[in-house]
Amino acid sequence: MTENAWTRWPSREALKREAATRPRRVLGWVTRSLVLTMLLWGAFNSTDVRGWGVFGAVAAVLVSAVVAWAMFRTTLAHRLWPSLAFYGILLAIAAAAQVADFRVIALVLWCGCAITALERLPIAAALPVTVVALALYAAIDDDVWLTTVATTAGLALAGYVLRLDAEARGSAQRLLTQERAAHAAEAESAALAERARIAREIHDVLAHSLSAQLVHLEAARLLIERDADRDQILERVVAARGMARDGLAETRQALSALRGDMTPLEDFLTELLGTADGAEATISGRRRPLPAEASQAVRRVAQEALTNVRKHAPGAKVGVRLEYGEDQVTLVVRDSGGSPGELTATGAGYGLLGMRERAELLGGSLDAGPDDEGFVVTLQVPV
Repeated sequence: MTENAWTRWPSREALKREAATRPRRVLGWVTRSLVLTMLLWGAFNSTDVRGWGVFGAVAAVLVSAVVAWAMFRTTLAHRLWPSLAFYGILLAIAAAAQVADFRVIALVLWCGCAITALERLPIAAALPVTVVALALYAAIDDDVWLTTVATTAGLALAGYVLRLDAEARGSAQRLLTQERAAHAAEAESAALAERARIAREIHDVLAHSLSAQLVHLEAARLLIERDADRDQILERVVAARGMARDGLAETRQALSALRGDMTPLEDFLTELLGTADGAEATISGRRRPLPAEASQAVRRVAQEALTNVRKHAPGAKVGVRLEYGEDQVTLVVRDSGGSPGELTATGAGYGLLGMRERAELLGGSLDAGPDDEGFVVTLQVPV
């Protein structure tokens, strides 16, 4: 349900001065100072009142300033009845000033009440205040009736224009605040996404490397307890050291990827397949740089797939095909099958599940399963 325009307050952003530019704020202070000066000048320059009467007029001006300040605070807080009460006090002071022959004070207060009521109150409450103030102004105005009508209409129009200007300024301030909040939320989301990316990289690099090292070291411990042959123990320790070295190299690669300093994907695959016997690579399509996340997904899936081949089918021939499409890149890793190796039981359970999760995070897909000869892993990532 939309709010009734007649009973709607101007927003607090519109009534505040923070959204105003510095020249506008300076103009506001100059205007208020000019009004106060006119009031004091009217008090001291009355021809019919002297002595204590002037003192009373000055006191009335100062009270009017305090009441006006209180009225500004209550309208800012959207408190209707206290605001109307303060306007009533100002109108009464103006009427008393007119009776005491302080004409300038009365005129300034009535005009000020008419303009600020339209600017700061709901329309339904501002109209009665404005009508009363302008009617009292017109009653004492000495100009011809046409001039008086034009002046009162101009004052009412000025108040309404100030209201529209304040509401426009308040809307701009709210939009700016919302935009800043959106930017902050976007930055926080980007930070969380980056943390998740780092967590995935750390997990992918260390999961199978540390688990395999643990298996070899645990085997070495058991061999030592059984007084096994020294060469058997040394073989396990050397294997663990090799895996630690490979894990360190992969960690360095992951850090380079996080910094955006990655080698071309084709060079990476060539280097990766150089460590595997009987591995062949085929690259087709128009080669081009890939987004960091897509490139890293292809690298990690290729590493994991080759690791699985070494674990589950050692000695098998491996074929890797990388195909650049118009809007996606496809990686196919196919092995010829073989007997399970001694590392079949190693790993932290990441495997195919982790590869599939990585692909789905990018809007891609991963299929893995046996074929006629061995096992095939197919990754598709949109680019």
